[in-house]
Amino acid sequence: MQRASLFRISALLCATVVLLIARASWSQQPTLTWLGALGGDYSLAFGVSADGRVVVGFAEVTALRVRAFRWTAAGGMQDLGTLGGLQSVAAGVSLNGAVVVGWAENAIGQSRAFRWTADGGMQDLGTLGGNRSAAFGVSADGAVAVGGAEDATLRERAFRWTAAGGMQDLGTLGGNSSTAYSVSADGSVVVGWAIDAALQVRAFRWTAAGGMQDLGTLGGNSSTAYSVSADGSVVVGRAESATGQARAFRWTAAGGMQDLGTLGGRDSTANGVSADGSVVVGWAGNAIGLSSAFRWTANSGMEDLNLAYANLVSGTAFLITATAVSPSGRYIVGRGYRFATGRFEIFLLDTGFPQLGDVDRSGCVDDTDLLRVLFTFGERGYRDEDLNWDGTIDDADLLIVLFNFGHGC
Repeated sequence: MQRASLFRISALLCATVVLLIARASWSQQPTLTWLGALGGDYSLAFGVSADGRVVVGFAEVTALRVRAFRWTAAGGMQDLGTLGGLQSVAAGVSLNGAVVVGWAENAIGQSRAFRWTADGGMQDLGTLGGNRSAAFGVSADGAVAVGGAEDATLRERAFRWTAAGGMQDLGTLGGNSSTAYSVSADGSVVVGWAIDAALQVRAFRWTAAGGMQDLGTLGGNSSTAYSVSADGSVVVGRAESATGQARAFRWTAAGGMQDLGTLGGRDSTANGVSADGSVVVGWAGNAIGLSSAFRWTANSGMEDLNLAYANLVSGTAFLITATAVSPSGRYIVGRGYRFATGRFEIFLLDTGFPQLGDVDRSGCVDDTDLLRVLFTFGERGYRDEDLNWDGTIDDADLLIVLFNFGHGC
């Protein structure tokens, strides 16, 4: 560790002592927030920022017309507009919540992939020679977008877009079509679906070095990858079993494709995964045939969020699906039915775990968490020590541990 870094750390430690002494004890309790709509009757979320303060998706504005939105805790739901047409959908957001990607109609009614920022507005990312495109995922810093676009033959192809290189066709698995849904934090690993030579839909994992890799199935014919961990090593999605059931899966190179089961019903789908790959969210059929939002971990297995957070939900709403999870696994967004309004709405669930500053997920912010940040200080990479998920382990991460030191202990 460089001497300048040591001096800076020492100064931070000294400056924080008074705050630590004066800080009143408190706990981070779970909360459930309903985000509303844009004037219509329904809405759906597809992404959440690292701190849970920004959510993106689409909401109905008038009958049969939807708009991309960016919701913030301070400002509520903001209509992001279109590219000159009538409709738009936001499908992904950078970890700091500043960059949004999705698709929007242009002036002649064509759907085009877009990248939105507050300063630049909505940027048309083009196509691969055809008429349509859509962006579904974005890298941690917002520099890389992935999705699907028509080529010159009007076949849909998975793409990876950067400002410098434009839209790159990622190919297929031997068939005609493919689409990318998610990308790793640094933009190097892309996942989605592609048609193989036998005309079957297969989940894929793409890298520049290895190209497009078929991730297989759970014994059936088809699979689709919907999300990938920060380092690209864990992929989740939906695959057909040998008995024809659609099941949520979690894939790793070492373990292959793991069936995550259901909640007593027939089918399930994994929609999102935390940065370290340990928390998976989605929907699963329950014993009475309803779709329930779930969270899966290796220790707890598949949990029905309606039961895990019954104190927030029971008698007021039903959580139908979880569509995305924040890098730490703390914030979950999805769709539920609210009895009070009689409509389907977006929910933001703050699970309260891990607590802010709890690097090792022990439930207590203590010396171990502080040492993990100190020993990795100055390093780059989106991982648990990077508590604000900005790509660098620095002063900001150290302060998060210090300000929350002792919580949960």
